[in-house]
Amino acid sequence: PAEAVPWGLRVAAESTWRLLLLGAALYVVFYVVDMLRLVAFSVLASLLIAALLEPSVSWLRRRGVPRSLAAGGVFLSGLAGIGLVGWFVVWQVSTNLPDVTNQVKTGVNQLRDWMVTGPLHLTQQQITDFANQITKAITTNTDQLTSASITGAQIAVEVLTALLMTFFTTFFFLYDGAKIWNWALRGLPRHSRFAMAGAGPKAWTTLTAYVRGTVCVAFIDALCIGIGVDLLGVPLAMPLAVIIFLGAFVPLVGALITGTVAVLIALVTQGPWTALMVLVVLVAVMQVESHILQPLILGRAVRVHPLGVVLGVAAGGIIGGIGGAVVAVPLIAVINTVVTHLRRRNEAGQAVFTALEAAREAAERTAAPHPARPEPVTE
Repeated sequence: PAEAVPWGLRVAAESTWRLLLLGAALYVVFYVVDMLRLVAFSVLASLLIAALLEPSVSWLRRRGVPRSLAAGGVFLSGLAGIGLVGWFVVWQVSTNLPDVTNQVKTGVNQLRDWMVTGPLHLTQQQITDFANQITKAITTNTDQLTSASITGAQIAVEVLTALLMTFFTTFFFLYDGAKIWNWALRGLPRHSRFAMAGAGPKAWTTLTAYVRGTVCVAFIDALCIGIGVDLLGVPLAMPLAVIIFLGAFVPLVGALITGTVAVLIALVTQGPWTALMVLVVLVAVMQVESHILQPLILGRAVRVHPLGVVLGVAAGGIIGGIGGAVVAVPLIAVINTVVTHLRRRNEAGQAVFTALEAAREAAERTAAPHPARPEPVTE
């Protein structure tokens, strides 16, 4: 009966059930990760931060600094840097908030006048009715807003817990990263340890290069857009630059999405013309990033096609939200590095095995006895 089934159909059927089995395994993995989302994102964020700080720890270790002091000093320095950035953003926002509020009020009034006198030709009564409808919708959905505020409080608690867990895990990655990796290798089958022991350092090198390159690209994006926004007279230029810097950790689309905040602030404070100029600056910087910065800085480290980056960011955002979008590309880059290393190792092993078999066969042919020559026939 098996011979009666066409060969192509048998191949398709066996491939299908293997793909279904693989899909079921991936579903279970994603389900477990979703259940432990807080722990998973904390560990992934710790790996990214450790990849950024670990070269400094290694540099201090080479200078004779003890491991505990090197890890603790670099960790506290990074924590202090994050705290200073947060304080600076809060200080800038609180200092410029009154002026921005007045400018927003003026911009809203100008927008209302434009809606009346502009091409829309709306009446004042229509605008008032629209505002009343918004107010009524807010008052009638008080319960939903209250539940949303409770959900927001729960999210705030989860974020605080994730931050504490991330700081704790980052320190131990910096302090005992090699021991943690060796402990993880002992959990693998014996025949797989040597292969993964070689793939681990390559994956870590890729992750370190990715984080360094991403920080460099994000800094250039934030600097250029921040300077352009400041020259156009848009308020809160420095906080906007910090927001764009954080958003640029999502490749190709992060800085563009966070940069729309600057466009909106320019629209309500300076008018549509300034908002259009901010949009031009934003698009120009994005073009420089995608055509110059990404290939030169991240191209060698990531080695992932831009289409794969975009699809990975989209899939990560669907699965894990903002955190998933941030960790999607480094995860793809690390998996690509590990798979490439294992494939090359397998090919090299096959080549060595083939060479040894050829040498063995040649030795056997050389060692084989020659057949005896026949005696000459005489009359």
